[in-house]
Amino acid sequence: MDLQLQRKSALITGASKGIGRATALTLAAEGCSVHLAARSGDTLEELRKEILGKHKVRVDLYPGDLSSTKSMLDLANAVGEIDILVNNAGDIPAGTVEALTDADWRRGFDLKLFGYINLTREIYLRMKKRGSGVIINNIGNSGENWDYNYVAGSTGNAALMSFTKAVGGVSLDYGIRVVGVNPGPIATDRMVRIMKRRARDNLGDESHWQEYMSDYPGGRMGTDQEVADTIVFLASPRAGYITGTVVTVDGGVAGYGSVIKQRPKRQ
Repeated sequence: MDLQLQRKSALITGASKGIGRATALTLAAEGCSVHLAARSGDTLEELRKEILGKHKVRVDLYPGDLSSTKSMLDLANAVGEIDILVNNAGDIPAGTVEALTDADWRRGFDLKLFGYINLTREIYLRMKKRGSGVIINNIGNSGENWDYNYVAGSTGNAALMSFTKAVGGVSLDYGIRVVGVNPGPIATDRMVRIMKRRARDNLGDESHWQEYMSDYPGGRMGTDQEVADTIVFLASPRAGYITGTVVTVDGGVAGYGSVIKQRPKRQ
């Protein structure tokens, strides 16, 4: 299927690894030029070389900390006009109400919750003037499948789901689509950290984190590529009437209600 993304341009935050990296590679494979933002300049440079070695597209890098309003505004100004924004930078810490400090909450919210809002606001206004554009918010299914052991993430993600639906509910009137993606458990370094924290809090030893794997749908986590493929499709004109909604990619976790409860035995 031709996704009609040739000669489009996209900004991906948190692009150096995980879902962001997979999304950058997939967009580039579709002929889309990419603006890559993340904290690690060295990792971004490695990704740029990989993309240019495979695809004839433009790749621009924006290394730096994105956890302040100013940094997001500076990024938007540096990038200029783009067709697609993929908000992906964010790492809200795992833990319970008792375990998380005020600093933990604020650090996670500044980068992800307010980071998504601030960059969306700036890019949305520019897209609105132009009359076209797509904004994809990579959120996380804990916003719809609440988790006490990830209470800050559940709270922040639920807020971003509401934000996405509120803006995307009217954005098509201005030629813009705003869509969310809710990955479930995805096999990334970040997810392993979360599961180790869960094991430490609940089992007393982080080395037991893999014991939770049997509770996942199909006995496995999802992959970066499965989420990236969803994001890229939603960013394409092929998804031209999809806005103001959140697409869940979690193997059925949200439908089941929890990956922590004992799943029914297979018959």
